[in-house]
Amino acid sequence: MTCAICGASLPEGAMFCGECGSSTSATPETRRRHDPRPGDTTMIERPARRHSGVISIPVEGFRAATPILGAGSTDPARRSTPAEPVTAPRFVLSFSTGETKTVFGSGLIGRKPLPQPGEAFDHLVQIGDHSLSVSKTHLEFGEHEGVLWIADRFSANGTLVRRPDDGAVRCEPGRRYLVPRGSRVELAEQFFTVR
Repeated sequence: MTCAICGASLPEGAMFCGECGSSTSATPETRRRHDPRPGDTTMIERPARRHSGVISIPVEGFRAATPILGAGSTDPARRSTPAEPVTAPRFVLSFSTGETKTVFGSGLIGRKPLPQPGEAFDHLVQIGDHSLSVSKTHLEFGEHEGVLWIADRFSANGTLVRRPDDGAVRCEPGRRYLVPRGSRVELAEQFFTVR
């Protein structure tokens, strides 16, 4: 008789492996930890809302290069040196949970946001949502020409944007939407406003 987990030889009638401590009835499949993604999000029903004022911007090309002053610079002391870093616009996100978060650059928002392999973000913003209506990684955000943008990351309950002078816009997953200051972004049963 051998252990199905570590392959050690076991005496007849053994209930546990002396090497790894596994039960003799254990298999590699029963030892694998359960991954609750993505089926742990509770689906909610929302009434249909009108779609108007969709502002969408292309997916590629958002990172503007920092300019470098070269030979054409009029200031000899600064010739061929990197320019001072441009200060990225900051946005204050006020959540329905009562928390606020000041962000810049890029990030993910969700119950337990997790980047995909090869992705890098400036912020991972976690929302406390006991109803589980917000997906673990619900949306992505970034900045384009001083305006915040968001993109739904194929969340279970979707994302809705309410701009100050416009109607509600349901976000198509994977597409970026501009969210000017004063807008409200609804993530299922939670939301945040942008200042």
